[in-house]
Amino acid sequence: MSDRKVLVVEDHRDTRELLKYNLTAAGFDVAAADNGRSGLSLAAAFKPNIILLDLMMPGIDGLEVCRQLKADPDLARIPVVMLTAKGEEIDKIVGLELGADDYVVKPFSPRELVLRVKAILRRSGTGEPSTPQLWERDGLKVDFEAHKLTLDGQEISLTATEFKLLAVLISEPGKVQTRDHLLNTVWDTHFEGYSRTVDTHVRRLRKKLAEYADQIETIRGVGYRFKA
Repeated sequence: MSDRKVLVVEDHRDTRELLKYNLTAAGFDVAAADNGRSGLSLAAAFKPNIILLDLMMPGIDGLEVCRQLKADPDLARIPVVMLTAKGEEIDKIVGLELGADDYVVKPFSPRELVLRVKAILRRSGTGEPSTPQLWERDGLKVDFEAHKLTLDGQEISLTATEFKLLAVLISEPGKVQTRDHLLNTVWDTHFEGYSRTVDTHVRRLRKKLAEYADQIETIRGVGYRFKA
């Protein structure tokens, strides 16, 4: 069960209990918090494999919780699924740009949500099929099995989304990856008009690559490619 731990952070009791019931029935080990502050504490103690995070909560809201999770090197790689009653496009963009891996609008089908959780865990647990287990170029080294990036021997913390993005780009060096393709591959869905989300994550990834940032080339008006 160690790789099937789910943390639910949801202030609405009925929704929280519904999620706990369905996830437990699906074989997951579930912990739950009813507010953002407790969610952050439980994330550090429980070390979940995925977090289901309500957006609208009193005190610390879901966006701030996500921001703090992604700023913590020990928690940044945990995939986050945003849960919210709000369906406006701007909320989806903000959530995704903060590093959320998926976005589910209430009311949702518990069965569909369980399937999404399983799919995200499958993706976050493995590298891209066509990518070697270990990739090196000069001082840049990527261990896909361990989900680890090192630059000149120093380990660099990446979020799960950033690592997937890097894996997709490295898997086919020299090939242009359109923004739509990256959205569909990295986020496993197509968010119409959300190309800014890809740009934001590429910008963050380049910042972490430091002097190796130029390995990711911008193809103006199309997308990105990793240098051949």
